[in-house]
Amino acid sequence: MADAKPSARALTRTNDPERTMAGILEIATVEFAKKGLDGARIDEIAAATKTSKRMIYYYFSSKEGLYRAVLEDMYRRMRSIESSLHLTDLPPVEALQKLVGFTFDHHHDNENFIRLVMSENMQRGAYLSQSKSIQGLNVPAIAAIQELYDRGVASGVFRAGLDPVDIHASISALTFFNVSNQHTFGLIFNHDPASPKAIAVRRKNIIDMVLRFMLA
Repeated sequence: MADAKPSARALTRTNDPERTMAGILEIATVEFAKKGLDGARIDEIAAATKTSKRMIYYYFSSKEGLYRAVLEDMYRRMRSIESSLHLTDLPPVEALQKLVGFTFDHHHDNENFIRLVMSENMQRGAYLSQSKSIQGLNVPAIAAIQELYDRGVASGVFRAGLDPVDIHASISALTFFNVSNQHTFGLIFNHDPASPKAIAVRRKNIIDMVLRFMLA
């Protein structure tokens, strides 16, 4: 049962619950990314983390609760790294270039993130909509774009009238497709989008496209 509590013996397997939860999230991220919510198995996650099904339910309440926690953790990690970019210390154009480059690199290096977002979109956002923290986690991303954009408009380098959410959507769309559609795109056009040269060219082009879209 989803609300079952682990035995005292199970709980004493570790004196570091946070580390245990982090380990579960790490394995669960791969499991859900590969198999989706329906295909993932709690028993397999428990075996891979050397915990128990009951312990996972103790920490995350249910399979759906673990899936939701994985989604939250992925966004939390991305936003945490974004906050360390120190965009406010850079001129607006450099700040924008750094943000777009970071987003490209993050998506390229974290295919599981892309797969999980795709999976949740197929669920029509059903589980993220239950999250009490997801909107708060993503507020800083829009705030960072708003700040660098406002500075750019004030200094005359960015054109006025753009919406920070739309800017964020454009950056996400351009950097997301590169990973989400790499296999079908490569097959259809007999092109290797994963080659180092192709990645470097695509990264530069996306940064240039976003910048030209915003320049005054």
